[in-house]
This record gives sequence, C-alpha cells and structure tokens, in this order.
Amino acid sequence: MAREITTVGVVGLGTMGAGIAEVFARNGLRVIAVEANEKGVERGRGHIVHSTERAVRRGKLHEGEQRALMDRIRYSTSMDDLAEADFVVEAVPERMELKAKVFAELDRVCRPDVVLASNTSSLSVTEIGVHTSRPGKVVGMHFFNPAPVLKLVEVVRTVVTEPEVVDDVVELAKRLGKVPVVINDRAGFIANALLFGYLNHAVRMVETRYASREDLDAAMRLGCGYPMGPLQLLDLIGLDTTYEILDTMYHQSRNRLHAPAPLLKQMITAGLLGRKTGRGFYTYDEPDSPVVVPDGHTPTESGEAAPATRPVQRVGVVGTGTMATGIVEVFAKAGYDVVLRARSDEKAAKALTAVRGSLEKAVVRGKLDDASRDAALARIQTTVRFDDLADCDLVIEAVVEELAVKKAVFETLDEVCKPGAVLATTTSSLPVIECAAATSRPGDVVGMHFFNPAPVMKLVEVVRTIATDQDVVDTAKAVCASLGKQPVSCGDRAGFIVNALLFPYLNDAVRMLEAHYASADDIDNAMKVGCGMPMGPFELLDVVGLDVSLAIQRTLYLEFREAGFAPAPLLEQLVTAGRLGRKTGKGFRDYSA
Repeated sequence: MAREITTVGVVGLGTMGAGIAEVFARNGLRVIAVEANEKGVERGRGHIVHSTERAVRRGKLHEGEQRALMDRIRYSTSMDDLAEADFVVEAVPERMELKAKVFAELDRVCRPDVVLASNTSSLSVTEIGVHTSRPGKVVGMHFFNPAPVLKLVEVVRTVVTEPEVVDDVVELAKRLGKVPVVINDRAGFIANALLFGYLNHAVRMVETRYASREDLDAAMRLGCGYPMGPLQLLDLIGLDTTYEILDTMYHQSRNRLHAPAPLLKQMITAGLLGRKTGRGFYTYDEPDSPVVVPDGHTPTESGEAAPATRPVQRVGVVGTGTMATGIVEVFAKAGYDVVLRARSDEKAAKALTAVRGSLEKAVVRGKLDDASRDAALARIQTTVRFDDLADCDLVIEAVVEELAVKKAVFETLDEVCKPGAVLATTTSSLPVIECAAATSRPGDVVGMHFFNPAPVMKLVEVVRTIATDQDVVDTAKAVCASLGKQPVSCGDRAGFIVNALLFPYLNDAVRMLEAHYASADDIDNAMKVGCGMPMGPFELLDVVGLDVSLAIQRTLYLEFREAGFAPAPLLEQLVTAGRLGRKTGKGFRDYSA
C-alpha cells in the first residue's frame, strides 16, 4: 500500500526548486518551501508568481486556481519546519558537499519513515544517501526544466533503496501527471548522459570556429526538428550547471567526450552563465529573459555591401534518386531552368514521373496551384548526355554515396561545364575536397547538402573546402535563400554539422542499451518527454537505417579517431544480422505487418 503524502518539502528555490514546488502545489499538495535566506525565498516566490501568471495569461490556469496554488505554499528559511513533511525533495546547486549537508540536516529533522529525494541531474544518489541514517529511503527524483511543463521524471534507485520506496515515488510522479522512468544510479542517468555529450560537442564546434552559433542552432532545429539549438539550450540550462554535470560524468566515465570544453570554463569565469545572467552564448535583454538582442557576434545584414556572387539561372542536377528528384523539384518551383541528367532514358522518364507526382500531391494539398505546377514542369529538361550541362551556371551532383562514383562525375563535369560554373555535391558524409581534387578548378567546388525530403526540409549545409573561392560560397548561400531554404556554413569535415552532432548521440544511446542500463522504450521516452526530441534515438535509427547509421559512424570515427565515436558493437551486430530498421521490417524493434 502506497504511503500517504499530503505535505511535501522542497529545499532550494532556484529555477528547478521553484518549478518543483509549483508542480506539487498545482496537484493539491501542501508545500513547505525552504531557502537559505529571505533573499532566496523572495526570488523563489517570484519564479512561481511569474510562472503561474504566465499560465493564467495562456489559459492554462484560472486566477482562482492560481490563488489556491499560491496559498498551498508556505515559505521558510528554517529546515526545522520540514518536520511535518511526508516527503522531501532537495533541489540545491549541484555540489556534493552542499547536498550532503542538506541531507544530513533532513535526516535529523524528518520522521524516520519519510522518503528523502534528490533532484540531482548528475551526482551519485548513493553517495548522497550515505550522509543519512536511512540510505534505503533515499532516492533520486530528477525533474526536467521547466518542471511545470516537462513530463519526464527519472526515478533513480541505488543499490540499497527499498523497492517500496521506488514504487511510492513512481506513484507520486504519476499523481503529478508525470511520466516516470526507473533507472539505476549512474552519472547523467538517461537524458543527461545522452544530452550533455551532444551539447559539449557543439561547444567544441564553436570553440574551434567550425561554425557560428546561429548556424549550429539553425542546423539542429531545421535538420533534426529539435525544439532548440544546442547553444540556445545551454544558455537556458546555465553554463555553470552544464560544466558541473559534464565534469561529474567525466570523472565517472573517463570518456573524453564528457570532458567539459575549455570554452565553458572561460565563459563561467567571465560570468557568462546564460539567460540567468543575461549573457551566455547569446546576449539577452535582461537576466532571466528569453529575448535575444544583437551583440558583437550577431551577423550583420544591413549597412554592408552585398557579397559578390556568380549569376545562376540554369541549374543542372546529376542523378535520379530521391534526393536528385527532390532538388530538381525545388529549383523548378523557384523559377530556375533545370537540366536533369540520367544514365538512361528509362531512368530519366522515371525521375520526371517522380517530380510530377510530388508536384501533383502539392496541388492536392493546396500548397501549389495548377498553373505553378505546369510552369515548374515546363522548366525541367531531361538528358542522358553530360554535354547538355555545358551552359549550366550551377551543377549539383546527387548520385550514390560512393566516393569513386562522385569523383568520376566531377572529372566529367570539369570537362564539359563552362568556366565559372559552380560545381556542388550533395554528399552527407564524404570529403568535398576529394570531389574538388578530381577537377582542375577546385575553387569552384562546394558542398550543398540538402536534407530529405528536399521539397520539405528547409536546411542546406553549405560546405566550404580549404580551396573553395569565397564568391562560390556566397553564391551557394544566395541560391539557397532564393529557394526559401536556410543555408548554414561549415568546414569540410566528416558529418558537417548535423550528422557530426547527431550520430555520436545515437551511438551513445546504443551503448546505453548494450550495457542493459535502460530499455529502448525508456531511452526513447526519456529523450522525447524529457528533452523534447521529435523521435527517440532508436525510433530514429530504425527510420534512417542501421546500415546507413553505421556507415556514418565509421566515417566519423575514421576522421576524428575519438574512442567515443567508435561504432557500438551492438549496432555492427544488428547490421551483420540484416536487421537494418524499418526498410527490412526489423531493427531495434520489429515492424510486423
């Protein structure tokens, strides 16, 4: 029988603690909210007032409900007031010595049967529990920020946590309308262990000036459908909190990918902690505000001469696959004359049929009118001869992802294309410089990595090699803008931006499953519910294809030689067994008809 909980204590009223107190009070529980001093109490009360007023404005809460909620919370600066609590959650800063002190005090004040929970996101719950006389009644209850909104709660059991305590906390989480996942005590648990490696990698990209903060964030929002870019998310979490979590994870895992990027420490030392201080990777109009304002790193769009670009009116596309036909459709709809080069008349006809079918769907859905469809089709010419690309201003290669085949295409384009034509590859993982080196004009070669499906996805990674001329990069970006796409710039490195950030995260998820730390369902739920990802890692791997994922992961490992990038053995074994994901009906899950 679950223990009766009517009064809960919350220790620490920062962003997380105040959010947790609000969640309990929203669900009819009386709350004793404790802070170190009156200033902390006032700040915590302000968080709750601001959050509930916003909920009222949005129609999520009635004014009467807000008043009742506020009346259920009693504020205090004395831990002794927690003597009447049935359950206590600690949400003080992520420092073990501070948490140990809080738990020792809670152990003294609270009744022997009271469960003591920590909201820690990375520290050892086991180590926290040993500072009490009741380690069997100590558990992790990790809420996600903002606690009133996000549904996931990680319930962390130690080797000595009593099973009935875990059951009671799971029931409490459900009572709060949350989705609990039960896991063992390990640094980072599920969500942070996967999330913070990805965030740290993004910081390293900024640190090495591989890509701008704006392009990194746009790439992950538009390329992966993430609700926030990694640097925006870091500013929301707080750079100091991020550093502490990464440092804790590194000391437990000794995985170099968890070692905090030096830039984080530098920014923390300079007081650039993110939204809470008004400056982090971005600058905000005031502390705790989400409103970004321009600063010295903001790209300027006015007051400067427009970059020199090459004229582009006629576009060639080499290839007849899904990406090639999607790119043809995008250019034709945008008013460009397009020449599609196929290996045979049959493939050319099939490709044109695919474009026509896609345009027809757009008409049915009301996205395009009949006249625009007919005009787009009239702009498309098919051919089996490379020579028919001779007068194109831009030629995009979209053939199979094999370097030898792509190099052969570029050798031929070098022979037939006019001087000054921009030659682009849509490769998602191969070195663009290899394609450029196959020509006598490497300065004219650039990467233009469209995302699938090209007519829908807004992102294009514009990849510059060490040889690419600046006006070629600027031309590619200008063409993308004319297509209604968002270009992001990066260097010629395996994975570019999106795959280089995405696939190590997916590989880490496979390693977590391989270690029997959590099930595929729990990991997927943790990342969807806790981090707002549109798909869990295993859902995504099955959609992408495990063979494709393995090939990309191998490419990243060969490029960077990071032990953490080595493909997880389980991924290799599934590919060997022919479980490639949805396309074969079996991957991490079975897709029976």
